[in-house]
Amino acid sequence: MLPLILSFAIILSSVVPTEPAVWTVDLGSEWTKVAVVNLRPGQTPISVAINEMSKRKSPSLVAFHGGTRLVAEEAAGIVARYPDKVYSHVRDFLAKPASHVRDLLRPMYLPFDVVEDHRGVAAIRIDDGVTVYTVEELVAMVLRYGLSLAESHVKGPVKDAVVTVPPWFGQAERRGLLQAAQLAGINVLALINEHAGAALQYGIDKDFSNGSRNVVFYDMGASSTYAALVYFSAYNTKEFGKTVSVNQFQVKDVRWNTGLGGQTMELRLVEYFADEFNKQVGNGFDVRKSTVTREKFEELCGDLWEQSLVPLKEVIQNSGLKTDDIYAVELIGGATRVPKIQAKLMEFLGRKDLDKHLDADEAIVLGAALHAANLSDGIKLNRRLGMIDGSSYGLIMELDGPDLVKDDIDLLLVPRMKKLPSKMFRSIRHNNDFEVSFSYESSGVLPQGISSNKFAQFAVSGLADASTKYSARNLSAPIKANLHFSLSRSGILSFDRAEAVIEISEWVEVPKKNLTSDNSTNATTNITVEASPGNSSDETQESLNIENGANEASSSSAEVQNDAAIVMEKKLKKRTFRVPLKIVEKTVGPGTSLSKEAFSEAKSRLEALDKKDAERKRTAELKNSLEEYIYATRDKLETSDEIAKISTEDERRSFVEKLEEVQEWLYTDGEDAPASKFEERLNMLKAIGDPLFFRLSELSARPLAYEHAQTYLAELPKIVSSWEANKSWIPKSKIDEVLSETDKVKKWLEEKETLQKKNPAFSTPVFTSEEIYDKVFQLQDKVSTINRIPKPKPKIEKPPKEEPKGGGESKDPSNTSEEVPPKTDQATEDPGSPTSEESDPHDEL
Repeated sequence: MLPLILSFAIILSSVVPTEPAVWTVDLGSEWTKVAVVNLRPGQTPISVAINEMSKRKSPSLVAFHGGTRLVAEEAAGIVARYPDKVYSHVRDFLAKPASHVRDLLRPMYLPFDVVEDHRGVAAIRIDDGVTVYTVEELVAMVLRYGLSLAESHVKGPVKDAVVTVPPWFGQAERRGLLQAAQLAGINVLALINEHAGAALQYGIDKDFSNGSRNVVFYDMGASSTYAALVYFSAYNTKEFGKTVSVNQFQVKDVRWNTGLGGQTMELRLVEYFADEFNKQVGNGFDVRKSTVTREKFEELCGDLWEQSLVPLKEVIQNSGLKTDDIYAVELIGGATRVPKIQAKLMEFLGRKDLDKHLDADEAIVLGAALHAANLSDGIKLNRRLGMIDGSSYGLIMELDGPDLVKDDIDLLLVPRMKKLPSKMFRSIRHNNDFEVSFSYESSGVLPQGISSNKFAQFAVSGLADASTKYSARNLSAPIKANLHFSLSRSGILSFDRAEAVIEISEWVEVPKKNLTSDNSTNATTNITVEASPGNSSDETQESLNIENGANEASSSSAEVQNDAAIVMEKKLKKRTFRVPLKIVEKTVGPGTSLSKEAFSEAKSRLEALDKKDAERKRTAELKNSLEEYIYATRDKLETSDEIAKISTEDERRSFVEKLEEVQEWLYTDGEDAPASKFEERLNMLKAIGDPLFFRLSELSARPLAYEHAQTYLAELPKIVSSWEANKSWIPKSKIDEVLSETDKVKKWLEEKETLQKKNPAFSTPVFTSEEIYDKVFQLQDKVSTINRIPKPKPKIEKPPKEEPKGGGESKDPSNTSEEVPPKTDQATEDPGSPTSEESDPHDEL
C-alpha cells in the first residue's frame, strides 16, 4: 500500500487552502467500502476508512431484533441465529417488483417477509409483523452507517459524497439510490459507474502520451459479473503558453451478467452438501467430515465457467477488436480469485497470465475518491485524467397526443454509451397539449425485473392555450414546441423544460431609408419576445408591437430630421414568441420515486431510529464504564498498599459495600436500565472514589512538585546575579520584584509543608501539586519576561547649529561635529535640539 499512498500524496499535492473532506462509498450486494479524501495535516490524503472492528470493508446488512435496529457488523453478529431478521442484498431490491425480489431470494434460502408497497415495488416487513420499510429506507441505513465511518475517520462532519453503482442500474434504480442518500443526509456529488472508478484508479498514475491502450476491466463480485472496455489515450493542450499532455479515458462498452457471481458458486456447494447430508443422515454420517475437492467444485460449477466468459466475449466482439488488441485485462471483484475463472479467461485470451495491478476489493472505491476530489470545492488534483463514461442503456422519447405527427422526429434521445453528462433538444410541430414518456430501447438489454420498457411519463400543457391566443395572428410558420432534456453525470435522464414557439409576420409603417445607402428594404427583421404564461395576452403583444415600431420611427426621425418631409413605407416584421409550457410528471408503478409525503415520513422514521441507536450506544458505553469502574476500583482497594495510607479502614469498607451494591444492581434490575441510571450510579461512585484516589495520586505527585519548586527557587539567585553582571540595563525595580516574589513563594511553601506534615494522610491535602506548579509557573513567567528586556540602542545627538557669519552665509561642513552620548536606560532629548523634522534620522532607532 505504500506506493499507492505516495501516489495519492503527489496527486493531491496542489490544494486550495481549506479543510474540505469528501468521501465515497462502494455499495455492494454483500460488502460496503468507504474511502475518504481528507486534507487535514497528519492524515493520508486518500484512504479507506476502517470500521469499529478495524476492518476495511463492512457487511451490507440491516437487522431488526427485539425492537432494536442493527447495521453492518452488529447485524452480522446475529445472522446465524436469526437469518430471518438480517436483511442482505438490499441494494439489488431498489425499484424491483416484489415478485422479482422473491425470485432473487429463493435460491439463497433467505426467509425475508417481502411485501409490495403502494408503488408496486418490494418492501420488507420486519420481525414485529407490522412495520414495513421501503427499500430506499433500508439502503439509507447502510449509507448512513458508511457516513458514520467517514466522519469517524476525519473526526468531523462530512456530507459530500460520490456513490458507486453497477453499470446495469437503470433509471429507477439510480433515482432510488439518490433518494436513499438524501434520507441518510448525504449530498451526492455524483453517481459513478463501478468500472469508471476502477479505470480512474488504473490510469491516474500512468502516462499515455507514448501510446494509447485498450484495457478490459473484468469484475466478478458476489452476485454479478461485468466486463468493461476502456480506451486510454492522451491529447495535447495549451496551458500558460506551454503545450502539455493530458491523459484521458473513454468507456467504449460494458456488458454484464446480473445472475452470475461468487455467490452463485457458493450456492452450488450448498446444494451439493445438502444432497450429501440427506443421503448419509441416519447411517452414522458425521457432517463435520463432509469435504469437497477442487475437482468436484469445478464439476459442480461446470456450466458457470462458460457463462463467465460471455460479458468479455460480447464487449470485445461488439467493439470490433481482436483479443490481441487488448493491452490488459484487469481483474477486480472478490470472485475473480477463483483459479478456474482465471484459467478460462487466459484460455480465451490466449495468454499465460492476467493483469492484477489493482486491489480487487478497493480499486473501485479509491478510484471513486479521485472523482469525488475532482468534483468537490476546495480540492484540486495535481494530476488530471479526463473521464468519458457513457449511458449503459439506449433511451427513447415517445410522444402521444391528438393529431401528433411523429414521422420527422428523432425519438432516440440517448444512444447506448452516449457521453455523460449531455444535453438534448427536440422540436415538434404541434398546436395541442401532449404527453412525453421515456423508455428503454426494446432491442437492447433491460434492467432486472422491469415489466415495461417505459420508465417515466409527463404531461405537457399550455400549448393549446398558446395556439388559441396566437392563431388569429399572421403566423409565418407552424406553431411548435421545443423540448429540452439532459443526461446527468449520474446517468439520469431529465425532462428539464418545454416552450411553445410562435412566429408571427406583420406589416408595420416605418420611415423610408435612403435607397442609395440601404439596398435591403425588402428584407425582414426578426424579433424574439420571451413571454410567460401569466402575461402573454393579445393586449400585451400588441403593446410590444407598437413599442418596437415607435422605437424604430424615433431612430429614423433622427436620421432625417433635416429633411423637409418624412416618407413612410410598410415593412414586414417577424416576431418570435416563446411561451413556457407546464410539465407534470405522471409516472406510476415501480419506477416511481417516493412522494414528498412518503419521503418526509421515511425521514422522520430514520431520524427516530438514529436517535434511538445513539441512546442505545450511549447506554452501552455508560454500562461498560460503570462495570469497568467497579472492577478496577475493587482491584485497587484490594491490592494497593498505598490505599491504606490515605484512607481509613471504615472508609474502605464502606466504599467496597457500595461497589458491591451497585454491581448487584447492574446484573439484576439494571440489566435493562436507561443511560441516565448508569450515569447516576457511576457519578455516585466517583463522588466517593475521586477524593480517595486524588489523595492517592497526591501522595507521590506533591513531593515531586515540592522538590521541583525548591530546585527552581535555588537557581533564582544565580539568575539574578547573572543579570546584574551581564544585563546592567535591567531596572533594579524589576530585579526587586523577582526577589520579592521568590520570598513569597518560599514562605508559602514552608507554611503549607508544615501544615501538611501535621495533617493526616486520609484527610484532604492542605495543598496540592497543581497549586505548587501554578506558583512556580507564574514565577517562571515573570523571570522570562524580565530576561527578555532588550538592551537600549545608543542615541546619536548633534550639537546646536552655529549662527552663520556674514548674514546668511552657509555653515562650513568642516566645522560640524558629532558626539556619542553615554549609554542610559532611556534616550533623552535636549530642549534646544532641532525640531523632529530636522533631527537625525537615527534618533528614531
